[in-house]
Amino acid sequence: MKPLMNRVLLVMYCFILGYLTSLDTIFIIAFFTALSITAFNYYLDSKLFQIAATVIYGIFSCFFPGLLTFMPLISYDLFLSRSLLSWIPWVISFMLHAKDVQPLYMLFVLVGIAQAALLCYQTTSYDQLAEVYKRNRDDNIELNQVLKDKNRSIQEGQNYEIYTATLKERNRIAREIHDNVGHLLSRSILMTGALKAVNKDEAIKLQLGMLDDTLSQAMDSIRSSVHDLHDNSINLKESLDGLIAAFEFCDIIMNYDMQLDIPNDVKYSFISITKEALTNITRHSDATKVRVLVREHPSMYQLVIEDNGTNISHSMDTGIGLVNMRDRVEALKGNILIETKSGFRIFVTIPK
Repeated sequence: MKPLMNRVLLVMYCFILGYLTSLDTIFIIAFFTALSITAFNYYLDSKLFQIAATVIYGIFSCFFPGLLTFMPLISYDLFLSRSLLSWIPWVISFMLHAKDVQPLYMLFVLVGIAQAALLCYQTTSYDQLAEVYKRNRDDNIELNQVLKDKNRSIQEGQNYEIYTATLKERNRIAREIHDNVGHLLSRSILMTGALKAVNKDEAIKLQLGMLDDTLSQAMDSIRSSVHDLHDNSINLKESLDGLIAAFEFCDIIMNYDMQLDIPNDVKYSFISITKEALTNITRHSDATKVRVLVREHPSMYQLVIEDNGTNISHSMDTGIGLVNMRDRVEALKGNILIETKSGFRIFVTIPK
């Protein structure tokens, strides 16, 4: 917008300059010609046209001194083109008409050219500053995005460490309860049973029976709590990493993209299916590459296991392992698709 305003100001200046000379046909032709040249230069933004048009206008000014009236407007494009050779016709024109025109008129023309040079310098400086600003803004946006990504990565790493530590602590508590409290309760139950067997007093025997029932209930409660702690302490990623690390039949890669809070039945299902699939590949496939994809979507959990094997020697309908896979997935109201196109592929989706 700024170059357009500069041209408008220079057109107004040239009109004022026109009052120092005769407003004849040459002035009107010069006006429309100069206006057309500067308009095309503004919209086309072609340096070749800019140089050619201003040079041609300068050559004609050698023969028609009235064209010098719009020299300030044309010189603006000359300064923008930064072509020194384009000034040669204008210098010749000035030398030819210097004695034929009024000194005041020539002075105003030179002042107009100086104004055009100043406006061009301001515009160029503004464009350079705008370019620097845009570059700095883009760099800042990119840097902020990088920092956000790093912070998110750090936060995810911290959350995963906390999650892993929590699971390990649950495992430790479950072992402590099982090894210590569970054994103490078992011994107490055995001792109570022995006392019931040797005691002949019915009143005491009744009390021992109540104590035995209470200890048995406590034992069942602790056993249930230990099982719950153990189930909740299963780390799906670590379990799958262990299966991947133990798989030595061929190259294998895993892409894992799951949140931390995963239902236990989904964990056990994915671990069991992956273990069975890798076992089948080892026993029946001639694959050289295996890919495992574990991903969480907004509405479902996804597991994909595929290889590039060509020797599919086991049945997809009667294999015990494949039947167990289907049963596990159907129990969770999910879908399982088994294909043998370009290798063996298991595609599992379980709704949330």
